[in-house]
Amino acid sequence: MSTLSERFTYLDANAAEPIRPQALEAMMQAAVVAGNPASVHRAGRAARAVLETAREDIAALFGGAAENCVFTSGGTEANMLAIAGQAAGRRVLVGASEHDAVRAATQATTIAVRADGVLDLDALERMLANGQAPALVCAMLANNETGVINPVREIADLCHAHGALLHVDAVQAAGRIAFTLEGLGADSVAISGHKFGGPKGAGALLLAGARFHALPPLLAGGGQEQGRRGGTPALPAIAGMAAAARVAVAAMGVQADRLGAWRDRIEAAAVAAGASACGAGAMRLANTTSLVLPGRRAQTQLIALDMAGYGVSAGAACSSGKVARSHVLEAMGLGAGAGCAIRVSLPWSVDEADVQGFINAYTAMAARLPAQAGAVA
Repeated sequence: MSTLSERFTYLDANAAEPIRPQALEAMMQAAVVAGNPASVHRAGRAARAVLETAREDIAALFGGAAENCVFTSGGTEANMLAIAGQAAGRRVLVGASEHDAVRAATQATTIAVRADGVLDLDALERMLANGQAPALVCAMLANNETGVINPVREIADLCHAHGALLHVDAVQAAGRIAFTLEGLGADSVAISGHKFGGPKGAGALLLAGARFHALPPLLAGGGQEQGRRGGTPALPAIAGMAAAARVAVAAMGVQADRLGAWRDRIEAAAVAAGASACGAGAMRLANTTSLVLPGRRAQTQLIALDMAGYGVSAGAACSSGKVARSHVLEAMGLGAGAGCAIRVSLPWSVDEADVQGFINAYTAMAARLPAQAGAVA
């Protein structure tokens, strides 16, 4: 009979990375700054300096002008602000594998993805060229469940050739692969601090061009963020996000090599145990794998691995703790397999012993759990 392991290994970085020490330090320093950044006295100016330094750092790391970096509460708000602010008079086209934060932002038409999870550019071109109103296209840079990376520069060129705007959800990509707003060719990009080792509760929307000065706010208030997002900014969280971003981007190449090798080792062992890796033929984030174990419900796998001391997920961690069939994997054509998938996403803090321990636990679980015909989550 299984018993709870005394040690717990966290392998759910795509839900939230463990916070980086540099982020904690920056948060503590910002937390003791008493002033409000909107105040004109000395304490207010000190708070404003912290805020604007963070803004300049985020813009320098991920592109765009500092004045067009809008701080938000996270990726969901950044995505919703971008879509609400750009959708007026446009039809909205959204990739079938997009995060629910994008899919729920507005009524949209779905763009198909290929079997490997990459956005179907031929389908997108047909939709853009059909003579209807100009579009706002939403295409994520890297998928949160499979790690599959979209060819966003090609998507941007295609969009702009047809008078469309492109919003990119780069929440999972930031700090893991190199990109800038300009390099992507996007009109807007959303990021979230807790996905690269910052605190929860801080994100940013990066905007291309001066026309976005009039971006309508979701939260009206005292005119903060140049009128684009009301409310006193969460200064400690924003400072922590900027500190984490600096560290994550600096370590990106070395970390990708290390995590990619371990991810490949996990996949090889999982395949030997009867599983398959979703999107394995496409470019992916080095830290992410989505493993389908036929006939074993995702929830059953999660419980078994948790009992063994390993924390993984069944996809996006945004469903109030629910485990359901993945719309991402269904869009890739996996059918019932979409209910038998778990996501392993390696954090920056993982080590080789953690990886080997997980391999042992997964292999044992796969051998122990009986397969059930037609199993779904």
